Amino acid sequence: MKEIVMTSEGYKKLVDELEYLKTVERKEVAEKIKVALSFGDLSENSEYDEAKNDQALLESRIAAIEAQLKHVRILDESELSSEVVHVGSKVRIKDDKGREFSYTISGATEADPFNGKISDESPVGHAVVGKKVGETGEAVLPNGTIVLYTVLEISK
Repeated sequence: MKEIVMTSEGYKKLVDELEYLKTVERKEVAEKIKVALSFGDLSENSEYDEAKNDQALLESRIAAIEAQLKHVRILDESELSSEVVHVGSKVRIKDDKGREFSYTISGATEADPFNGKISDESPVGHAVVGKKVGETGEAVLPNGTIVLYTVLEISK
């Protein structure tokens, strides 16, 4: 697995989610299994099958988070500059049609486009990472369209 770059806030959210899954969710799933077992014959027990499926999904998510945490590099936000776009930068950009957008560039695990956080691996993020104010990057969108983005402002 490659290195995962995260902010300290994103790292804390992931650790908190892991703790919640291990302490609260595991108990809830175990209780569902216990209740389903009390219904008797497992060969025709859909509640048991569903509870075991929930358990498998939960354990899969726990394993995925634990694997991610082993490869995390937390950004030292005091070392971030506003000279060049990088993970952790807040950027204001303009596309080739003159529309302006503001985003925070994040690692893939913290991306939340609906809240203005785009991944450095997304087409737009990839196009602007490494660019300075005034420079333009090319993004190839999923539909194959090429869009040029110009960096207008970079901040921490």
